[in-house]
Amino acid sequence: MTIWKHEMRQGRGAMFVWTAVIAFLVAVCVFLFPEMEGEMGEVGDMFSSMGSFTQAFGMDRLNFGEFLGFYGVECGNILGLGGAFFAALPAVMALSKEEWEHTAEFLLSHPISRRRIVTEKLCALASQIVFLNAVVFATAAVSVTAIGEEPDWEIFCLIHLAYFLLQLETAAVCFGISAFMRRKSFGVGLGAAALLYFLNMIANLAETAQFLKYITPFGYAEPADIIADKSLDGARLLVGLIISAICIAAAYGKYCRKDISA
Repeated sequence: MTIWKHEMRQGRGAMFVWTAVIAFLVAVCVFLFPEMEGEMGEVGDMFSSMGSFTQAFGMDRLNFGEFLGFYGVECGNILGLGGAFFAALPAVMALSKEEWEHTAEFLLSHPISRRRIVTEKLCALASQIVFLNAVVFATAAVSVTAIGEEPDWEIFCLIHLAYFLLQLETAAVCFGISAFMRRKSFGVGLGAAALLYFLNMIANLAETAQFLKYITPFGYAEPADIIADKSLDGARLLVGLIISAICIAAAYGKYCRKDISA
């Protein structure tokens, strides 16, 4: 697990910063709820009259006067966008950085197969995502308890599970892309995560674009749907699993045959 340890050590700075920032923002949002609870009814009425803007973010189906409705919108956006960006950045560089950092010759000169390199880098990426979500979930749960709220914990856990799976799928897509890249690709990773986010917004706005919810992981991580159904959409999850598997398989196939420049 030498490569796994190296990847974890190399990425720990960014992992700690992203984790601290997301956990802090989620905690702040939770602690703001008691102060704003009395005004949430008026806020909900205001949002309900904003038409397409409300639909785009799924706010037309959430009750802001209830904690989970507030949490789904405020903390959901932090977990969704922040988590997706975090997952995309290391993933899109995982298999390409050896070339633009000119460390490929050193790495490939060791008695280790390319398949193992891909596997350990993928495991390191998954480990970072697990760490972030574990810390954020623990922070959120403690914060909720501290303000005296007693939400439906099953739904609360499902919301966090959905965003965890969203981050894994985003990482898988960007990991697959990284096998085809030779240069720095920060913009590609951020662009991919942003595209997946906006595809879900488009699907919320137009009935004819509902099929996009099967393409983007944000489709099954919609807090309004999770709160209403008390479950995750199995069909969308299955499509997301297939997309992830295809992207990871593409990463193995491309990297194992790739002519890597030192």
